[in-house]
Amino acid sequence: MVEEGDSAPDFTAPLATGDDVETFELSAALEDGPVVLAFFPGAFTSVCSHEMSTFRDRMDDFSEHGQLYGVSVDSPFALNAFRDELDLNFPLISDANHELVERYDVSMDFAELGVENIAKRAVLVIDEDGTVTYAWVSDDPSVEPDYEEVADAVSAA
Repeated sequence: MVEEGDSAPDFTAPLATGDDVETFELSAALEDGPVVLAFFPGAFTSVCSHEMSTFRDRMDDFSEHGQLYGVSVDSPFALNAFRDELDLNFPLISDANHELVERYDVSMDFAELGVENIAKRAVLVIDEDGTVTYAWVSDDPSVEPDYEEVADAVSAA
């Protein structure tokens, strides 16, 4: 996994904004300040819906110091529907080709369900220089991040 102190791999991926699908480039986004990447296993699942809703409700903790993006392997079209359903106030990055879960080493399989190569629940804070200043990952998809810890990491980035 990408760890604190590592350079975050740059990438370009589809961005679900709610109204449209745009292109997201990490290096370009970093020009506007620190970036939080919140990887989640799948749209429309209970824990992921709760996590993204919690980030939505705590957006003031993040927007003052950085930019928040959810990331999953769902298609950008599914992510737009998910974003609309939850009334999310931040965009979602589609990793439908599984490039990001591989590059950031946050991929997992649910062999018993026949699902492979989806995102672990993970949160990374990347400062304007492209350095990972906070990294949290869970091997248990039912565990959510410590939102206060993430907010503190964003304000320190």
